Amino acid sequence: MAFPNPPPILADRTLRPGDLETSHDETLLRIYAWMRLGRSADNRILDLFRQGLIKGTVTGGMGNEGLAVPLALLADKTQDVISISHRGLSAHLVWSGHLCDHLNQYFANAQSPTKAREGNIHHGDPANRSLPMISHLGIMLSNVVGAVDAERRKGSQAVGFAFFGDGSSSTGDVHESLNLAALLSLPVVFVIENNRYAYSTPIEEQFDPNVKLWQRAAGYGMEGFAADATDVESFTHTLGAAIAKARATSRPVLIEAHTLRLRGHAAYDTCDYLKPGESDAFFAQDPLPRLRQKLLDAGHGARVEAIEAELNAFLEACVKTSLPIPRPDPADMVDELFAPDSAPLPWEAEPATPQSLNFAQAINLAHRKILTERPESLVLGQDIGRYGGAFKVTEGLLDAYGRARVFNTPLAESACTGYAIGMAGRGFRPIEEFQFADFATEAVTQITQNAATYYFRSGAACPIVFRFPCGTVQLGSFHSQELESSFLAYPGLKALYPSTPQDAFDALLAAYEDNNPVILFENKALYRCKKQPVVWNPDYRKVWEPKQLRTGDFATFVSYGEMVLESTEICDYLASEYEIGFDLFDLRALSPLRLDAIHASLRRTGRLVVLHEGRRTHGFGAELVARLTEENFNALKAAPLRIGAVDIPVPFAGELERAYRPRKDDVIEKLLAWLG
Repeated sequence: MAFPNPPPILADRTLRPGDLETSHDETLLRIYAWMRLGRSADNRILDLFRQGLIKGTVTGGMGNEGLAVPLALLADKTQDVISISHRGLSAHLVWSGHLCDHLNQYFANAQSPTKAREGNIHHGDPANRSLPMISHLGIMLSNVVGAVDAERRKGSQAVGFAFFGDGSSSTGDVHESLNLAALLSLPVVFVIENNRYAYSTPIEEQFDPNVKLWQRAAGYGMEGFAADATDVESFTHTLGAAIAKARATSRPVLIEAHTLRLRGHAAYDTCDYLKPGESDAFFAQDPLPRLRQKLLDAGHGARVEAIEAELNAFLEACVKTSLPIPRPDPADMVDELFAPDSAPLPWEAEPATPQSLNFAQAINLAHRKILTERPESLVLGQDIGRYGGAFKVTEGLLDAYGRARVFNTPLAESACTGYAIGMAGRGFRPIEEFQFADFATEAVTQITQNAATYYFRSGAACPIVFRFPCGTVQLGSFHSQELESSFLAYPGLKALYPSTPQDAFDALLAAYEDNNPVILFENKALYRCKKQPVVWNPDYRKVWEPKQLRTGDFATFVSYGEMVLESTEICDYLASEYEIGFDLFDLRALSPLRLDAIHASLRRTGRLVVLHEGRRTHGFGAELVARLTEENFNALKAAPLRIGAVDIPVPFAGELERAYRPRKDDVIEKLLAWLG
């Protein structure tokens, strides 16, 4: 079905800095038309919500149009990057797409830009550098920082626009992102939408009102100022100058835009927390009627009325077009959790001769291969530069490839991960090392609710590798955890957990070229284990499948990571001393699970053993046992045996740590008792 043609005044979505001087009234009429369309669309959407034709929630940007429209018009939509907040429907309309596209998102119908998988205003247009938002608003700032860096690295003069409210100004991610943008000297226009309330909480209960939000800019070495977004003409001048300066200087700026929320936080908000007369004061500042009156006073009454009539007709035609579109089909949802498999990258067949390397050296070699052969690659993390990383896995990379490709990050795991996500969405493929897997908990939202869901909710790939040094080496609770069951409880993440130097080398290559976020678990106890030959392996993608290490008829034995070494010794001991043979599998890939070979083994042996280093309760072994036994229950000859660590925090002292994690002798005792 064809969409209705927009009124001619909406044909131009660009506002040039000098337009207010060269064609003052015509420019104000264009700004007014877009503001009026945004306001009318917001009000109509609210009506449709109240009729039950739109579900979920409706936030609305009524009163915010004086900020959203000038900014979206002034931006260079051929190169700039934006992340529009939930009060920015007007900006969405200007930036890209047809009004029907945006209505389809609200109706959650079959032509929704997100295939009806994401909530009303939680959409973007990644192909046109409008980043899809998530509800954790402070999180989005660092995505813009990364995306702008990506565009600048490609040679454009892009500027980024990141919105957050007076409420989300209190979140840690905001401060991390401001610091990161200033540190990297990136031209991001950070806009605080100060409408005086975070849902029902007034600003005086959020921060010290004697310290203005824009004054925080000084702490990060960037320019900051306040501006009144209800005075549209003045704000447009101010904003245009700020954007031009950011573009020219490649420096960030923080703008505290005083704007309005003329209705509650969302459609269900009663606003009974407002002070007497406060709502009336807000409506008195409403920028839309103020701009309309200015145009009427300038003698443009007939033009204004004609524009309004055209906009009203257009809006109703769009509603009539979008309303009957069929409901979405759930058939493809599961198949579209992950971005499609990429074609293998054209790797050089190097190293052509085997090199004797330990696990850490093999990962270092894989980094070197990637950085040498793939110009879109970069490596980031804490202390990975001159120091070479906490475990020296990135040693020498900075000297070899330079700070533009290999760089230390601030102690800001969330923003730095968000930065990497922004880079990944704009053509780069970052590899982020977390100093310890435990510290990735600081970036849980970025990893699990942003990166992991990116393709499913936006259709855009997010190719990024998160390297997690994990496991026990007598470092205590905050540097030793196995977190695979925690992170993989969230859909959309892939994961590899190699146990040999060759598999570690192959795993980084396979993870790097995947079009999805991939966690590479690296057990620290493996880093300095015995050296083994590492060579170019044309079948490196086989690392996504389990590898059978031993053959036997008695039981199927599954393990991964450092426990594979223990499992191999256990199987060899039981075969030698008791003539009991196991089919031993190194799982290697934890997500997606490809268990066909293990299913076949279990159907033959009828017995299952799963061993991992992580805690037993809610451990990853529980998922393996469930998957394997529910399909092969009738073939089982005994209850599965699941062995993991003790259900306590990781203790520090060596004697305590040895009692905490599975040990070979203890596992053998449990196996023999199970066999008996």
